[in-house]
Parts: sequence; structure tokens; C-alpha cells
Amino acid sequence: MLSEHINSASIIAKLQSQPGNSGKFRAETIERTSGPYGSIYSAEKPIPKFKIPQEGTEPGNAYQFIHDELLLDGRPNLNLASFVSTYIQGDAQKLALENLTKNLADSDEYPALMTMHERCVSIISHLWNIQKNETAVGSATTGSSEAIHLGGLAMKRRWEARQKKNNRPFHKPNIIMGANAQVALEKFARYFDVEDRVLPVSAKSNYVLDLDLIEENVDENTIGIFVILGSTYNGVYEDVEGVSKILDKIQAEKGWDIPIHVDGASGAFVAPFVHPSVVWDFRLPRVKSINTSGHKFGLTTAGLGWIIWRSKEYLPQNLVFELRYLGGIEESYTLNFSRPGYQVLHQYFNLVHLGFKGYKHLHEGSLANARLFSKFLEATGYFTCVSLIHHPLDKQVSSQASEQLTGEEYVAGLPVVAFRFSDEFKAKNPEIPQAAISNMLRVRGYIIPNYPLPPNEAKTEVLRVVVRDTVSLDVLDRLMEDIVIAVERLISVGDDVLKLVKNPESLYKSLEELMGGNPIVPEKEEDWEDDSKGRHWGTC
Repeated sequence: MLSEHINSASIIAKLQSQPGNSGKFRAETIERTSGPYGSIYSAEKPIPKFKIPQEGTEPGNAYQFIHDELLLDGRPNLNLASFVSTYIQGDAQKLALENLTKNLADSDEYPALMTMHERCVSIISHLWNIQKNETAVGSATTGSSEAIHLGGLAMKRRWEARQKKNNRPFHKPNIIMGANAQVALEKFARYFDVEDRVLPVSAKSNYVLDLDLIEENVDENTIGIFVILGSTYNGVYEDVEGVSKILDKIQAEKGWDIPIHVDGASGAFVAPFVHPSVVWDFRLPRVKSINTSGHKFGLTTAGLGWIIWRSKEYLPQNLVFELRYLGGIEESYTLNFSRPGYQVLHQYFNLVHLGFKGYKHLHEGSLANARLFSKFLEATGYFTCVSLIHHPLDKQVSSQASEQLTGEEYVAGLPVVAFRFSDEFKAKNPEIPQAAISNMLRVRGYIIPNYPLPPNEAKTEVLRVVVRDTVSLDVLDRLMEDIVIAVERLISVGDDVLKLVKNPESLYKSLEELMGGNPIVPEKEEDWEDDSKGRHWGTC
């Protein structure tokens, strides 16, 4: 993706137009040199950047310069913004490489791969408490986005069939979701012509789906409700059981049978292991389908999702295709077709290798670290957490006594810490932007986003840290220290920033203190220039 604010082609074109530069820059292809790798390409014969070269280069050389450029990427274990797993165990990596070329869509050629795929579907459905009288059906997908679209499409098709059977209109379907919904849910509605009724969230609803707004927003055209087990904004589980009870009441009063699809992109691989008392899955008859991301808390490489229906009757037959041209008869009900099979093998490896106790151990550790981090942030007085996992279920428990609680005695949620400046801090330091914390931590290598909460609460911005299993206590210790240093540096330079207009020299001292480096200041008086906007350093 080309930069939107710096156009390298235009810069090179300007350089090319300067006297003496003719022939040294080829702006039309924005070419780069291959460096000292002994390629047929050299400084005199650069490798095109946006056009295929006329002649190839040795694989080792191609690897080297691509490898070198990728060194510019961030460190995955310090990307605390992402829910996506950034680690693959050595044996799992070996297994993936051995099966890198296998196509998950070709069951006739790769029957063993497909058998392991079906085992994953069965294992996951039992984690989600499929009932004894039901046989789950499902598939791997390309992440949760595809899975959500399939779950939504199945609800739409079932609703259309019911409306037609009852001679009712079927042209204006709608679906309910909270304003905290991930963009994939809104994409489903837009791409498949369904009105998305997005319910506003608030501090009262913990910034997730507000159950008090459901009844007034559903009608006979509501195909279903997306309920999120683990909001991306603050990690809070939406109340699936509470939504189910409301829909039971609506059906009893008005006859509308409205199903639930649980978006468990993150939470469906956490709750079974560490929050067994939370009822959100196929124990609720109204939950017809669930999706999850294997590449999040399922701990696989990126690009794997799962969609499971509680039985085949909830997967409409008009979404299923029979394929006969790959050597056998296959059924397909995914939006994508050919896709890698090694990710499924990675998932199966994790399930076999870790087992229930292994997943439980890792996720309990992540939650314990996230609670520690949350309590630390609030203890500084600088921050308030809008995530809830550090709150005891018993609100009467003292903060000191809470240290003795088990994980089940805290509010259930993802190991995610969302936090903002405390009201007291903002009152004392109104000039300090919260986004500066994110920027300063980026200099230290951390990726921690600062973003507004959903519409209706967008005036509130939060910072968010996803405490994955790779975020150890050592990493958290350093992060906590760096956060405090960042805040205190911002406070210490506050007065200097306010004086910059009158005393621009203090800018460089402020930058030194802010970033922890050496200031770049002019050594001679003549290096300073005066203009209508004040005094500045002419070489900057």
C-alpha cells in the first residue's frame, strides 16, 4: 500500500529533474538497487519496485533483500494491539512446512487432512457444549470475518424461508448488534442487503450491547442478533444468556422466533477453559451458530477461523454446493474455496499438544497478568480502566482481600486491558493528550493503540493492551515502568511546552527530556533565524 502522505514517485521525479541527476533516478518504476548480493541487478541495473523485472535473480539474493526489508516490521511480541497469535511452536512450524502446499478444498486428494479438519469441528463443538441429541456441522474459514458472514447468511435464509411459508413479506430483513460490533458484522449487513440496527452503547452497558434496547428494536423482520463474546474495545463479554431470555419473552408474547449467532472471535476459545460457569454456548437452545478465530486465543497462525452450527437443520441447503470435479463428491458451504490446509493442522496440533489443561493454564496466566496490569495502572492514579476483569464479582470484597481471589471470582472477560487518563489526572494536566502515551511507547517498540470508544461514547478515548500468552511478566514489568516514565516525562515538560512561544530554545530541551535522547540544538548564535513567527533554528 502506497503512503497517502508521502509520494516517493513525485520525490524521485523532482530529483530526476535536477541538473546532473538525469539517468540516476527512474521515477516511472521507482526502482531500487539490490545491494551487495551479487545479483545480475546492481546499482547500474536496479530491480524494479512496481513492475516485474525482465530477468530474474538468484533465489538466495531474492530472499536476502526481501528479508532485509522486512526487518523494518515491528517486533511481534511487542505488538500489544493485536489479538492475533504471533507465536508458533517449533514442532508445529515443522508440521506446517511439511504441509504448506496442501489445499483444504481438495478432500479427495488430501483425505487425512480432511479427517483432521472434521476432528477439529467435533472437538470445538464439544468445547461449546453441543447437546447429546445434536450433531454439529461446521467448517474452517479464512478468519472470523468469513465465519460471521456464513452465520448471518444462514439466519437470513432461514428467516426468508419462514416468511415465505407464512405468506409474509421477506424483502426487508434486519439484524441487531451493539455499536461496539467489529467491522466484519457491519460488512455482513452491507454486503448481503440486511438492515443493520446498531444499538448505542454507554457506560451503563459497559460499552457493549445494551439489553434494555433490544425489545424496542426487534420486529418480525429481525433475522437474528449478533452477540459478542469479548468486545474488541474492552474485552467485556456480552450477556448471551440475558439476550436469550429477552428473546424467549418476545417469542412468547409476539411469536417471533429470533435466533442468536455468537461472535466468539476471541472469547469462544477463552470461556470454555477459564469461565465454565458463564452460559453463552449451545447450552442455550436459541444459540444456533458460533464462530471463533483459531488465530487468536486458539493460538494458531493468522488466517484461520471456525463456524459451527448446532445441527444441520440450521445450515440451509441452498447454501451448500456439491462439487464433483476434484475426483469425488464434496460439499462446500464457504465463501472461499482453495485455501491453505496447514493452519487446520496447526489448530489440531494445539488441541492435541495442549489439551484442556494446557489451554486453561495459558489463558489463566494471561488473565492473571492482565488483572495485575489493570491494578497497577489504577494504583498510579494516572489511569482508570474501562475493562472489568480486575473487578471482583462480589463488590463488597476489599482491594486487599481481592488478591486472594481465584479467576472465577472476578468478572469474566478477555485478557484485555483498556484504560484512559483518570479524571483527576485530566483535571491537573488538561494540556496533555492521551495519544502522546501511545506515540511515546511506540518509540520504545510497543504498539499500543489509542482510539475512541463506539459512537455515542466516542468522546472517550482509551488505550488498549491485549495480554496474550507471549506477554510475560518480564514484558509487563518493563511496560509498566515505561508507561510511568512516559507520563512523568509528559508532566515534566508541560510547563516548557506552554513557554515555547516566548522561549523556543526550550523546545529542544523538552524533546530531550520527553524522548530520553540527546537534544539537537544549534551551537552558534548565528544558526538561529528570526521571522514573523518567532525565532527558530534555520537548519531544522
